[in-house]
Amino acid sequence: MTGDATARSVTGMLTNSLDAAVAQRGAASPAQPHTASAPPSDTASPPQPKASSAQSDAASSPPPGPDPLVISIHALRKRYGDREAVRGIDLEVRRGEIFAFLGPNGAGKTTTVEILEGFRHADAGAVRVLGAEPWRAPSAWRERIGIVLQESEAEPGLTVRECLQLYAGYYRAPRGVEETLALVALHEQADERATALSGGQRRRLDVALALVGDPELIFLDEPTTGFDPSARQAAWAVIAGLREIGKTVFLTTHYMEEAERLADRIAIIAAGEIVAQGTPQTLGDRQLAGAHISFALPQGTATPELPPALAAAARPDGAGRIVLTSSSVAADLHALSEWALARGLDLNDLEVARPTLEDTYLKLTTTDQQRS
Repeated sequence: MTGDATARSVTGMLTNSLDAAVAQRGAASPAQPHTASAPPSDTASPPQPKASSAQSDAASSPPPGPDPLVISIHALRKRYGDREAVRGIDLEVRRGEIFAFLGPNGAGKTTTVEILEGFRHADAGAVRVLGAEPWRAPSAWRERIGIVLQESEAEPGLTVRECLQLYAGYYRAPRGVEETLALVALHEQADERATALSGGQRRRLDVALALVGDPELIFLDEPTTGFDPSARQAAWAVIAGLREIGKTVFLTTHYMEEAERLADRIAIIAAGEIVAQGTPQTLGDRQLAGAHISFALPQGTATPELPPALAAAARPDGAGRIVLTSSSVAADLHALSEWALARGLDLNDLEVARPTLEDTYLKLTTTDQQRS
């Protein structure tokens, strides 16, 4: 989220923090008066009826566990004037998973996330986040979510530890500051000014500030934008660690490798509609797509000299290599190897690969944009 959306989100976060602080001071309920037990009676009490087996089972049954669905969306719609940004989408996020939400700019991704965070109202449909409608949720609900914006400013003049101590004061039951520092690997920088941190360290502090309230659900908006490869790898380790401590993560990103590396499940939104959902391996039936066999033609040979079935499917990739799309990889590789061995040739740079997540994403979003 950038620009006006970021400003609105920051304002909302400050308001939420104040709400939480007020709730912290006023939420404690008055102690219940102690009721003395009845004095013993010399008269024997009449025998009590024996509880039925159903009553006994009910009394001994453990209370129901937490709802396995942290986010539930059905037929969500949102319109801005004449433009319908979100067109009746359905979505579910399960407790304890990292869920990646992908889509091109203008697809409705930011609008959907802001509705889930409570910063916008839905026009139609049912939305539940941690059991509540986000835009009507009370302050106590706010303490159960953490938000890491795409862009944020460090607290001027404060050290990393002081920033965490400040934010911890907004919550009734915060996570320990030292424990939070350990989770994001910022112990060594704890006494440095937040404004002096590197980009990767600053992003880890953003995650720490979202974690210090010990939320159940964390929204991560483009968490590694602008990172170098080393910083990105470190950030991925922190995010993956959130799953290990039982957190649910709703991740938005434009990096396909990031989604593939981190996410348990992925949804793609394009033109306001969900066009695909699944695991990184099955998204858009990726596991069923033909593999790509690529190689450099041996010197002195040409594509028409390949076995007829392979020659018909071959195409140049523009970099001096031949690419075959194959649904029978073993058979095609066998035919290709036999052809090369019969001629005493070597197949340099032979590679076999399935379509990447980026290939699938581009196919899904381009097709949808052409239809809209």
